[in-house]
Amino acid sequence: MNRTVLITGATRGIGRETVKQLCSQDFTVFATGRDPNLLDQLKETAGCLGEVFDLSDSEAVVSLYETARTSLGRIDVLINNAGFNPGKNPVAEVSAEQMDASYAVNFRASFLLCREALKEMSGRKSGHILNVISTIARTSAPNYSAYCSLKYALHGFTQCLIKEARQVNVKVTGVYPGGTDTDFRPEERPDYMRAESAAKMIVQCIHTPQDVTVHELVYRPMVESNF
Repeated sequence: MNRTVLITGATRGIGRETVKQLCSQDFTVFATGRDPNLLDQLKETAGCLGEVFDLSDSEAVVSLYETARTSLGRIDVLINNAGFNPGKNPVAEVSAEQMDASYAVNFRASFLLCREALKEMSGRKSGHILNVISTIARTSAPNYSAYCSLKYALHGFTQCLIKEARQVNVKVTGVYPGGTDTDFRPEERPDYMRAESAAKMIVQCIHTPQDVTVHELVYRPMVESNF
Protein backbone atom coordinates (compact mmCIF):
# COMPACT_ATOMS: atom_id res chain seq x y z
CA MET A 1 0.00 0.00 0.00
CA ASN A 2 1.32 3.43 -0.99
CA ARG A 3 1.87 5.54 2.12
CA THR A 4 1.72 9.31 2.46
CA VAL A 5 4.13 11.58 4.30
CA LEU A 6 4.13 15.19 5.51
CA ILE A 7 7.63 16.49 6.25
CA THR A 8 8.78 19.92 7.43
CA GLY A 9 12.22 21.43 6.98
CA ALA A 10 12.40 19.68 3.63
CA THR A 11 14.40 22.07 1.47
CA ARG A 12 17.83 21.47 2.98
CA GLY A 13 20.02 18.89 4.64
CA ILE A 14 18.49 15.83 6.26
CA GLY A 15 14.95 16.83 5.30
CA ARG A 16 15.75 17.18 1.62
CA GLU A 17 17.52 13.82 1.49
CA THR A 18 14.65 12.17 3.35
CA VAL A 19 12.17 13.45 0.76
CA LYS A 20 14.30 12.17 -2.11
CA GLN A 21 14.66 8.73 -0.57
CA LEU A 22 10.97 8.41 0.31
CA CYS A 23 9.85 9.49 -3.16
CA SER A 24 12.21 6.94 -4.73
CA GLN A 25 10.48 4.27 -2.64
CA ASP A 26 6.98 5.19 -3.86
CA PHE A 27 5.84 7.19 -0.86
CA THR A 28 3.67 10.18 -1.74
CA VAL A 29 5.27 13.14 0.00
CA PHE A 30 4.07 16.64 0.85
CA ALA A 31 7.12 18.74 1.67
CA THR A 32 7.42 22.20 3.14
CA GLY A 33 10.27 24.59 3.79
CA ARG A 34 11.08 28.29 3.91
CA ASP A 35 12.79 28.72 0.53
CA PRO A 36 10.35 28.71 -2.42
CA ASN A 37 13.10 28.26 -5.01
CA LEU A 38 14.62 25.26 -3.23
CA LEU A 39 11.16 23.78 -2.72
CA ASP A 40 10.36 24.12 -6.42
CA GLN A 41 13.64 22.40 -7.27
CA LEU A 42 12.85 19.58 -4.86
CA LYS A 43 9.35 19.11 -6.28
CA GLU A 44 10.81 18.88 -9.78
CA THR A 45 13.68 16.51 -8.97
CA ALA A 46 12.01 14.27 -6.38
CA GLY A 47 8.43 14.37 -7.63
CA CYS A 48 6.91 15.44 -4.31
CA LEU A 49 4.07 17.82 -3.58
CA GLY A 50 4.57 20.86 -1.38
CA GLU A 51 4.04 24.48 -0.43
CA VAL A 52 5.91 27.12 1.55
CA PHE A 53 4.55 27.77 5.05
CA ASP A 54 5.82 29.98 7.87
CA LEU A 55 6.15 27.66 10.86
CA SER A 56 6.64 30.60 13.21
CA ASP A 57 2.94 31.42 12.65
CA SER A 58 0.72 29.07 14.66
CA GLU A 59 -2.27 29.53 12.33
CA ALA A 60 -0.09 28.74 9.31
CA VAL A 61 1.06 25.52 11.00
CA VAL A 62 -2.51 24.28 11.41
CA SER A 63 -3.26 25.35 7.84
CA LEU A 64 -0.23 23.38 6.66
CA TYR A 65 -1.56 20.16 8.11
CA GLU A 66 -5.00 20.62 6.56
CA THR A 67 -3.51 21.56 3.19
CA ALA A 68 -1.26 18.50 3.21
CA ARG A 69 -4.09 16.21 4.29
CA THR A 70 -6.32 17.53 1.51
CA SER A 71 -3.54 17.09 -1.05
CA LEU A 72 -2.61 13.58 0.11
CA GLY A 73 -6.04 12.29 1.05
CA ARG A 74 -4.70 11.27 4.44
CA ILE A 75 -1.39 11.49 6.29
CA ASP A 76 0.17 8.18 7.28
CA VAL A 77 3.53 9.55 8.42
CA LEU A 78 4.39 12.95 9.93
CA ILE A 79 8.06 13.93 10.10
CA ASN A 80 8.74 17.08 12.12
CA ASN A 81 12.19 17.97 10.85
CA ALA A 82 12.19 21.78 10.80
CA GLY A 83 14.50 23.56 13.21
CA PHE A 84 17.00 26.38 13.43
CA ASN A 85 19.57 27.80 15.79
CA PRO A 86 18.67 31.46 16.52
CA GLY A 87 22.23 32.26 17.55
CA LYS A 88 25.31 30.87 19.23
CA ASN A 89 25.28 33.27 22.17
CA PRO A 90 25.95 33.11 25.90
CA VAL A 91 22.82 33.26 28.08
CA ALA A 92 23.46 36.90 29.03
CA GLU A 93 23.20 37.90 25.37
CA VAL A 94 20.11 35.91 24.35
CA SER A 95 17.24 38.26 23.53
CA ALA A 96 13.55 37.62 24.15
CA GLU A 97 13.06 37.74 20.39
CA GLN A 98 15.56 34.92 19.88
CA MET A 99 13.85 32.78 22.50
CA ASP A 100 10.43 33.44 21.01
CA ALA A 101 11.67 32.52 17.53
CA SER A 102 13.27 29.33 18.83
CA TYR A 103 10.12 28.38 20.71
CA ALA A 104 7.87 28.94 17.70
CA VAL A 105 9.85 26.81 15.24
CA ASN A 106 11.80 24.35 17.37
CA PHE A 107 8.89 23.41 19.64
CA ARG A 108 5.45 24.92 19.02
CA ALA A 109 5.23 24.02 15.33
CA SER A 110 6.04 20.37 16.04
CA PHE A 111 3.62 20.30 18.96
CA LEU A 112 0.75 21.64 16.84
CA LEU A 113 1.45 19.29 13.93
CA CYS A 114 1.60 16.33 16.31
CA ARG A 115 -1.72 17.41 17.78
CA GLU A 116 -3.36 17.59 14.37
CA ALA A 117 -1.81 14.28 13.29
CA LEU A 118 -2.96 12.49 16.42
CA LYS A 119 -6.52 13.71 15.86
CA GLU A 120 -6.50 12.17 12.39
CA MET A 121 -4.49 9.03 13.09
CA SER A 122 -6.34 8.07 16.27
CA GLY A 123 -9.58 7.82 14.32
CA ARG A 124 -8.23 4.99 12.18
CA LYS A 125 -5.81 3.66 14.82
CA SER A 126 -2.75 3.78 12.60
CA GLY A 127 0.05 6.17 11.72
CA HIS A 128 3.60 7.14 12.59
CA ILE A 129 4.90 10.44 13.97
CA LEU A 130 8.64 11.14 13.95
CA ASN A 131 10.10 14.17 15.73
CA VAL A 132 13.63 14.92 14.57
CA ILE A 133 15.17 16.38 17.71
CA SER A 134 19.01 16.24 17.92
CA THR A 135 21.54 14.66 20.24
CA ILE A 136 21.92 18.14 21.78
CA ALA A 137 18.82 17.15 23.80
CA ARG A 138 20.85 14.34 25.36
CA THR A 139 23.82 16.46 26.35
CA SER A 140 24.56 20.19 26.82
CA ALA A 141 26.74 22.87 25.34
CA PRO A 142 27.67 26.46 26.25
CA ASN A 143 26.27 29.23 24.03
CA TYR A 144 23.42 27.03 22.76
CA SER A 145 20.84 27.80 25.47
CA ALA A 146 18.02 28.97 23.17
CA TYR A 147 18.35 26.08 20.73
CA CYS A 148 19.20 23.42 23.30
CA SER A 149 16.44 24.27 25.77
CA LEU A 150 13.70 24.01 23.13
CA LYS A 151 15.12 20.72 21.86
CA TYR A 152 14.92 19.46 25.45
CA ALA A 153 11.29 20.58 25.47
CA LEU A 154 10.59 18.67 22.24
CA HIS A 155 12.27 15.61 23.75
CA GLY A 156 10.05 15.80 26.84
CA PHE A 157 6.92 16.30 24.78
CA THR A 158 7.81 13.36 22.55
CA GLN A 159 8.13 11.08 25.58
CA CYS A 160 4.61 12.09 26.66
CA LEU A 161 3.26 11.67 23.15
CA ILE A 162 4.66 8.14 22.91
CA LYS A 163 2.51 7.10 25.87
CA GLU A 164 -0.64 8.83 24.65
CA ALA A 165 -0.34 7.69 21.05
CA ARG A 166 0.24 4.03 21.90
CA GLN A 167 -3.27 3.92 23.36
CA VAL A 168 -4.65 4.48 19.84
CA ASN A 169 -2.08 2.31 18.03
CA VAL A 170 -0.08 5.25 16.65
CA LYS A 171 3.71 4.94 16.56
CA VAL A 172 5.88 7.82 17.81
CA THR A 173 9.64 8.04 17.38
CA GLY A 174 12.07 10.59 18.76
CA VAL A 175 14.94 10.90 16.27
CA TYR A 176 18.28 12.11 17.65
CA PRO A 177 20.87 12.58 14.89
CA GLY A 178 24.34 13.66 15.89
CA GLY A 179 26.69 15.87 13.91
CA THR A 180 25.72 16.00 10.25
CA ASP A 181 27.63 17.78 7.49
CA THR A 182 24.94 20.17 6.21
CA ASP A 183 24.61 23.93 5.75
CA PHE A 184 22.90 24.08 9.16
CA ARG A 185 26.34 25.17 10.36
CA PRO A 186 28.62 27.61 8.48
CA GLU A 187 31.71 25.40 8.45
CA GLU A 188 32.10 22.15 6.53
CA ARG A 189 32.52 19.02 8.63
CA PRO A 190 33.43 16.11 6.35
CA ASP A 191 34.11 13.98 9.45
CA TYR A 192 30.43 14.20 10.37
CA MET A 193 27.62 12.10 8.92
CA ARG A 194 26.46 12.81 5.41
CA ALA A 195 22.90 14.10 5.12
CA GLU A 196 22.05 11.09 2.95
CA SER A 197 23.17 8.73 5.72
CA ALA A 198 21.23 10.58 8.41
CA ALA A 199 18.13 10.50 6.21
CA LYS A 200 18.53 6.79 5.51
CA MET A 201 18.22 6.06 9.22
CA ILE A 202 14.89 7.89 9.35
CA VAL A 203 13.58 6.05 6.31
CA GLN A 204 14.64 2.70 7.74
CA CYS A 205 12.77 3.53 10.95
CA ILE A 206 9.58 4.13 8.95
CA HIS A 207 9.97 0.64 7.46
CA THR A 208 9.92 -1.18 10.81
CA PRO A 209 7.54 -4.16 11.02
CA GLN A 210 3.97 -3.43 12.04
CA ASP A 211 4.47 -5.02 15.47
CA VAL A 212 7.61 -2.97 16.25
CA THR A 213 7.84 0.61 17.53
CA VAL A 214 11.14 2.48 17.73
CA HIS A 215 10.70 4.97 20.56
CA GLU A 216 14.17 6.52 20.31
CA LEU A 217 16.53 6.51 17.35
CA VAL A 218 19.92 7.85 18.47
CA TYR A 219 22.85 7.88 16.04
CA ARG A 220 26.09 9.79 15.68
CA PRO A 221 29.19 9.99 13.48
CA MET A 222 32.03 7.80 14.69
CA VAL A 223 34.10 10.87 15.65
CA GLU A 224 31.51 12.21 18.08
CA SER A 225 32.01 11.55 21.79
CA ASN A 226 29.60 13.96 23.55
CA PHE A 227 27.52 11.25 25.24
